[in-house]
Amino acid sequence: MPLRDPKQPRRSKPVAMLQAMRCAVRNGSVSASPRLQGGRMKRREFISTTCASVLVTWPLLASAQPRSAVPVIGFLSSRSADGSGQIVSAFQRGLNEAGYVDGRSVAIEYRWANFKNERLLALAADLVGQHVSVIVASATPSALAAKQATSSIAIVFVTGVDPVAADLVTSLNRPGANLTGISFLTNTIGSLQLQILHETVPTAKRIGLLVNPTNSVVSEPNVSDVEKAAASLGIRIDVLKASIESELDTVFATLAQQRTGALIVASDAFFNNRTKQLVALAARNALPAIYPLREFVEGGGLMSYGTSITEAYRQAGIYTGRILKGAQPSELPVMESTKVELVINLV
Repeated sequence: MPLRDPKQPRRSKPVAMLQAMRCAVRNGSVSASPRLQGGRMKRREFISTTCASVLVTWPLLASAQPRSAVPVIGFLSSRSADGSGQIVSAFQRGLNEAGYVDGRSVAIEYRWANFKNERLLALAADLVGQHVSVIVASATPSALAAKQATSSIAIVFVTGVDPVAADLVTSLNRPGANLTGISFLTNTIGSLQLQILHETVPTAKRIGLLVNPTNSVVSEPNVSDVEKAAASLGIRIDVLKASIESELDTVFATLAQQRTGALIVASDAFFNNRTKQLVALAARNALPAIYPLREFVEGGGLMSYGTSITEAYRQAGIYTGRILKGAQPSELPVMESTKVELVINLV
């Protein structure tokens, strides 16, 4: 193959293609138009025909060029997109700290179950079919669905339960398999929430506990924890259940009818996504309530006791970035949030 003379200027691709097509027409490898057969084609007609060929061919060649791919993250949540802005922003902050920017160096595919946990497995399978690099599982039901959907794609979960007891990992220090994540253990603070509420409203001998029955992995340990603590304090616990929005009004009507003196709202993605509604219902019924997250107090609630959910999602973003850089989830220990905060509304 002859080498190009370095003294000769390099031809651009369109120019090279144009000259190649001229040679092809001269050599007969491209059939001439009817006007060329039996006579000479005018120069203007030849250039016009050749340029049209280049205009058609060049985009096809350009589209065949490989594009530089960016990693894709699948974000799977039992929540809805509405009301999830804080956790998404916190997750993206963590990604930024790890060196990734959504829309530039990484892409995120969101899948929301809208509190219909039965949809999670199909949504997880869809992300697996998209060949995402990592799946971020928001809350325990999402993590369980992602684990069932894939054993090869890395999974970073954010959960409020013990991930070993929930069968997500075999060990906190050495998770094994393809899962790791952040645990902020909201289902083990119910007894402390009860104690704080009892000291705040000592006359309340009947206290309600609001849980989501569709999330039994979280609700059942929470109910057990609170009922044990209540027995030692001589308090009766009324367990109330809600998993859809219309049931919340029924719950508070029941509380009023039973003359319940106070309320504990358990941590759950469904409740955490409805801070304003729950705070408004408690205020309307003049019911002292303690919540799992400070976001409830920022929305006007009386008080909260728990960990920071936004900090948990920021850490999940950092872990996701580390995995994208080559870290193995089996070698990343599950991070536990040990910092809890009591937030009281003094207004």
